[in-house]
Amino acid sequence: MRLTQQEVDPIGGVAAAPLVPIGAVLAVGASVALTAWHWDEVGSPIAAALGIILVAVAGIVASVSVRATSAPFTVDRLWYVVALAVAGAVAEYLSTVGADRYLYDDYGPLVVGMLILSLAPFCTWISLLLAGAVAAAVLAILAIGTADSSALDVPAAVLVTVNSVAVLALSAAAAAYSATIVGASLEWQRQANATALERDGRLREGIVRSVQQGRVSVLGREVLPFLAHVAAADRIEVADADRARELADMLRRALKAGIESTWLDDLASSLDAARDIRITVDDPGATASRLPSDQRPALTALLSWLSGDDRAESIRVSVRADDGHARVTVDAVVAGSAPARRDLERFVAAARSAGVRGELELSRENVRVEFRYDA
Repeated sequence: MRLTQQEVDPIGGVAAAPLVPIGAVLAVGASVALTAWHWDEVGSPIAAALGIILVAVAGIVASVSVRATSAPFTVDRLWYVVALAVAGAVAEYLSTVGADRYLYDDYGPLVVGMLILSLAPFCTWISLLLAGAVAAAVLAILAIGTADSSALDVPAAVLVTVNSVAVLALSAAAAAYSATIVGASLEWQRQANATALERDGRLREGIVRSVQQGRVSVLGREVLPFLAHVAAADRIEVADADRARELADMLRRALKAGIESTWLDDLASSLDAARDIRITVDDPGATASRLPSDQRPALTALLSWLSGDDRAESIRVSVRADDGHARVTVDAVVAGSAPARRDLERFVAAARSAGVRGELELSRENVRVEFRYDA
């Protein structure tokens, strides 16, 4: 009930952002077209122009609010957009007050509903329904105010219904979309998590076997011959003691490497093998294992994108714990020309949508993206 598509599917939220300017353009176009259609009813051209301007400002606010650099989208931005669009409807009402003969040629309900619908990927279904209900209530009051000047001789309740149905229908459609997408995304994530847990179980078994094999290899290649040498010697030399400490360190490293392997190490190894690119992970404290599962996709998508299509020659991922937070820094050496900044900002926006602070630095030869997690 409190989740949005942008939160459960950050990359999908970024992909849906271009739909908002389209909805804004359609809303402005509808306001202009319908104003021209009933221009003979307009008594105040200034109020009519103000209504169109307010709708345009609402569209601009909506479009800017969903940009990658402004993520995440918050519910107060929805209310700003709705307030501006409703203000445009009020201005339209003032422009035709006393001369408005019909309701079907008023653009208020239509443009408010269109803007709410365009913001569906970034809002909860509850906030969308609430915004639609509040806007419909205001528009209903306007319908009652135009009842005396309308050419339709029908009860006020009918006028209220006609004036509210567009915004309520589009708001309901937006809420249905949001609820359906969030539900489907959560179901997919549950299935993916179940598969991942099963895979992790097999992976841990493989790690245990790998650690055991590593220990056996060290024992067979280094330790056993050393013990045979010590057993046959008359006395223990200083060099033998040094060699014993060295072998003990080798065993500890073999054990530690297997135990502290994280999902990030597995991802780097997989991309390295599949795409023949050198990806190194510097995570001495295994901090990556503490990153929440819903905050990992942005980092995974970034590494997959950088390692594809010969975009980078090498990638280094550094993970550090810092006062209860995890800082993940991705440094990539660019192969050829640097990628477009807007392409990288999509991944930063996806991270911000999941509650991760992200920063981007781009030069001609290097790319640096830093994520800060609460871990």
